[in-house]
Amino acid sequence: MRKKKNIVLEEVLVENYAAEGKSLARRDGKVIFIENVVPGDVVDIRLSKNKKDWAEGYPIQFKSYSKERVKPFCQHFGVCGGCQWQMLPYQKQLQYKQQQVIDNLTRIGKIKLPESLPIAGAQEDKFYRNKLEYTFSTKEFTAQKPVRLPAHPDLPGGKAIHTQPSLTQEANYSSASTKSEVLQRSEVPPPEVSIAIGIREAAGALGFHAKGFFDKVVHIEKCWLQPEPNNEIRNALREFVVKKKFSFYDYREHRGFLRNLQLRICTTGEVMVNVVFGEDNQEKRNEVLDFLKQQFPQITTLLYTINLKKNDSLSDLQPITYSGKGYVIERLEDFQFKIGPKSFFQTNTKQAEKLYQITREFAELDGSQILYDLYCGTGSIGIFCSKGAKKIIGVEAIEEAISDAKENALLNNIHHAEFYTGDVIDICNDDFFSQHGKPDVIITDPPRAGMHEKLVRKILEIEAPTVVYVSCNPATQARDLSLLDEKYEVTKLQPVDMFPHTHHIENVVQLKRK
Repeated sequence: MRKKKNIVLEEVLVENYAAEGKSLARRDGKVIFIENVVPGDVVDIRLSKNKKDWAEGYPIQFKSYSKERVKPFCQHFGVCGGCQWQMLPYQKQLQYKQQQVIDNLTRIGKIKLPESLPIAGAQEDKFYRNKLEYTFSTKEFTAQKPVRLPAHPDLPGGKAIHTQPSLTQEANYSSASTKSEVLQRSEVPPPEVSIAIGIREAAGALGFHAKGFFDKVVHIEKCWLQPEPNNEIRNALREFVVKKKFSFYDYREHRGFLRNLQLRICTTGEVMVNVVFGEDNQEKRNEVLDFLKQQFPQITTLLYTINLKKNDSLSDLQPITYSGKGYVIERLEDFQFKIGPKSFFQTNTKQAEKLYQITREFAELDGSQILYDLYCGTGSIGIFCSKGAKKIIGVEAIEEAISDAKENALLNNIHHAEFYTGDVIDICNDDFFSQHGKPDVIITDPPRAGMHEKLVRKILEIEAPTVVYVSCNPATQARDLSLLDEKYEVTKLQPVDMFPHTHHIENVVQLKRK
């Protein structure tokens, strides 16, 4: 029998938060994961996946709204897709994030856990990022069509409001190129956000990629993620290049003069700007760079990059310094870090300091231990923990990151730290331990995919008394902890919120050898 398609469930009560920005409901014994809703909403939903025990869906009509909802503060909310949780109070976001961590470690890891320490929330939930990257595009992603919806709980007297429908079904609009096509497919969405009604090929957009589209960009007037002069630089630059009639990049045709704009604004006051050009035209390039240099003297380092490739990655390109020293200095506690245009550094400086403080506390260093910093990147965690370690050994696969780590160690007058390029599995052999000593403490901070199983086995083989696992993905962390459970037990855990108003969450776990 064919599976029944186009299933709509009416008046579904959203019961709880699930994970990755989705909430859950139950109907006839089946768990349903729903995007773009919050617990307490009552909605009609259309199923996008329908399995035996679970389903996924999206809202097509809101019957009533959760009392937990608040008004989003950003005019671009729901269109650019950058801050998915602005409709939730920040304290409620923290509650759901802590729940997500515990659920992942319990259901995926299936290991014994201590009581979690309270999540470390951000004191500042706006203008918290030190790095942003914007895209120039010939195609502006627009959102304007108002639709009448039921009464919102915030409105007195229960009056109906005019608002704008959402991008809940962005996949349905991916092939729509005109206003009429999109409106024909649209249904009633959440109250705070907007529906795409196609694209506008006008002067060009400078902003963020619209969710689900590689070639369409939401033009940003004010972004709440990065402090000034972020908005001032972006808006002034767009106005200047539009007047000059310089071309924006076309991601389908792979042509255009202006491609990307990267800004790094540090807590030290230093500002780095890197303009990425899609054409090598020195005369026009110098006009752009001279404008920025003259209009914004607070830019301490101004760079440019020529990218003639079909992808936006800068890993194989060389940014060129136009003015300034070519890097910026950021500070965590009393440690300084040199950051170049291609360096990795935690994008929320103040929360990074909190994350590293928790990591250092969990490491329980007393000055006598050899500390191994795996996936060390530019050495920031090892350097941050350096005062408590007898010796630091950092290992990282990316050669440029290791070069930065060595510079950062010298910058902080740290002489008991050594950094090595290569895969941990290959480097950490018996000869390496004989030369540098076996670790007393291991700190591992892998990417979202978690640790390779071979590395987990290597850690089990090394048998360091203490392991501190810093993760940006509690699901893969739970998988790895399940494997480590063979010889280690989790003795402490604490989530850290690095990205307010998003569903992303970091988690720090201390493990002790059994």
